[in-house]
This record gives sequence, C-alpha cells and structure tokens, in this order.
Amino acid sequence: MSERIHAGLVRLREMPTRGMITLRGDLDDASLRKAVEAGVPMPERGRLTVAGARMAAWMSPDELLLMAPHGAVTEDIAALKAALAGTHHLVADVSDARCVMELTGANIREVLAKLSPVDFRDFDVGRFRRTRLAQVPCAVGMVAADRAELIAFRSVTDYVWAVLENANDAAAPVGHF
Repeated sequence: MSERIHAGLVRLREMPTRGMITLRGDLDDASLRKAVEAGVPMPERGRLTVAGARMAAWMSPDELLLMAPHGAVTEDIAALKAALAGTHHLVADVSDARCVMELTGANIREVLAKLSPVDFRDFDVGRFRRTRLAQVPCAVGMVAADRAELIAFRSVTDYVWAVLENANDAAAPVGHF
C-alpha cells in the first residue's frame, strides 16, 4: 500500500497496518492486569496508555484494544494466553480488520468535530473513545497534544479517508476550539 497523506487544517496520514489484539475479560482481575502491564500500563476508563510502540485502549468495561508492531502480535497473543490460562478471557488478533488514520496539527479537534457527535473541548492527551465518524463506527485516541489516531474498520477505509479529506479543507475552518 502506498502511503496516503493529505494536508489541510491538519496533516492526515493513513498508517501502515498495526498489530491489534482485542482482549476481553474482567479488567479488575489481577492476572489480566499483570498480563497487560507486561507490555504497557493498564488504561483507565475512557483512556489510552502508550509505552514506546505499544498502546492499550479502554474499549468497554470488559474489553481492551492492545496495539503493537504488526510482527509482534503472534508472540503477544501467546504470552497473553499463557498469562491468562485458567481465567475467563478472549484474546483475538484483529489487526487485519482495522485501519488507522493519524491526524497531526493544532486543528485536530476542529476536523473531528465536523464529523463526530463528541464534545472535543476536553479531549486531552490520553483520552480514547468510541464514536461515529460521519456514518461509520470508529474510535479516536489523543496520543499527544498535536496528534490523534482514528481507528475504523478496514472495509470503510476509503470512505473514512474521503470524509476526513473533506473535513480537513483548509478553506473551511470552524474556529471553535
């Protein structure tokens, strides 16, 4: 895949495939917490944590999305399954099911607010939430003060890219944030 980049109010970039693991289970369980924290700190509700090239995002009361370099997924899954043996859990490789778009710049909230029913005023670094982008489900995480990542299903990649490009038009700032 050739890299797609678009400049406007922010810089949009379609990211290379990233390793993603859905982990479901009791997020308060000590063994699950320990298994997650072997790679990245455990995120709180509505948050994401970052440790180098790894991220963990809170998806729901019993679900995390763990992200790592694509080549690390097989080993990570094996380690999680070994650490969680004997506990009720689900570990699934969802890397190929999702795409990631990176937004960088000062106007991230402006672009996202055009497309999502989220109040982005207090969407600070480390925030992560599921929402809708135009007509499709997605998740958005604020990785740094000037960098957000949007995760959507790979089947709607071209649609997501098109609506982001449209909302990113430098001639159409909102000026709210």
